[in-house]
Amino acid sequence: MSDQVESRVERKERTRQALLEGTLTLAAERGFAALSLREVARSAGIVPTAFYRHFTSLDELGTTLVDESVRQLRVALRDLRRTPDARLAETVRFVFTQIAGRDALYGFLIRERHGGSAALRRAISIEMQLLTRELVVDLSRLRALDSWSPDDLELAADLIVSTVAGHIADYVAALPRDRPEIVERTVSQVRLIALGIAAWRSTP
Repeated sequence: MSDQVESRVERKERTRQALLEGTLTLAAERGFAALSLREVARSAGIVPTAFYRHFTSLDELGTTLVDESVRQLRVALRDLRRTPDARLAETVRFVFTQIAGRDALYGFLIRERHGGSAALRRAISIEMQLLTRELVVDLSRLRALDSWSPDDLELAADLIVSTVAGHIADYVAALPRDRPEIVERTVSQVRLIALGIAAWRSTP
């Protein structure tokens, strides 16, 4: 009996993954907002009614894809921050190691950040805000920034997150041979931002 239950669980997970992967493939062609539940179900080899055993709606499926990109990245960065000797350059490079090999997923995220689905735009925006807030906490722990206002800390964190996010889009679109240069350019720009942060004086 337990073998049968395990087999059902495994089959359900395989179908769920097939729905996610099929959605990535279809969305790359036309965008998420243009997809129908019927064609997404077909891509996974199931009938439309079986879709609801896995997701309540296409929007829930889409936000799951957002979770698998930004949220997993946030968790990985949180673990990295626990490393006492983690440095800025290594942190930036670490972000790109998390993205490598997941072009379809991060390409989806980049397109849908300003795409036609309001639910996905909202989900991505929330995750980006959480990334920024976690970086604000990190910056607030720096002795050199003790006197900074919360607004200034958020300004600096948003600048860093936006810079890295912009280069992620370039990285995903680039040929493999061009990607190391994009990573190093991102590292250099974030270092430049860090120098500016050190010289910044908060205005009353």
